[in-house]
Amino acid sequence: MRRFSQHLASAVLGLALLSSAIVTGCAARVGVGYRVYDPGYSDYHVWDANEAGYYSRWEGETHRGHVDIRKRPAADQKEYFTWRHNQH
Repeated sequence: MRRFSQHLASAVLGLALLSSAIVTGCAARVGVGYRVYDPGYSDYHVWDANEAGYYSRWEGETHRGHVDIRKRPAADQKEYFTWRHNQH
């Protein structure tokens, strides 16, 4: 019975370490962001905290409710990217 307890404890510890590694890996990917293609300027925008800040500002200035950029109509996306390229 003691041997079973040792194996169970090892298995639980292994799962805890594995789940920690998986969560850390996911968090690292989220921190990098995703890329959104801007066809008007033929470039990509990495959607990270910086870009999200600009996007939030644009939504406020243009009196729009929050919608994920990938779900906005193409005309709205074009308007945002034009606005974004004019920011310094």
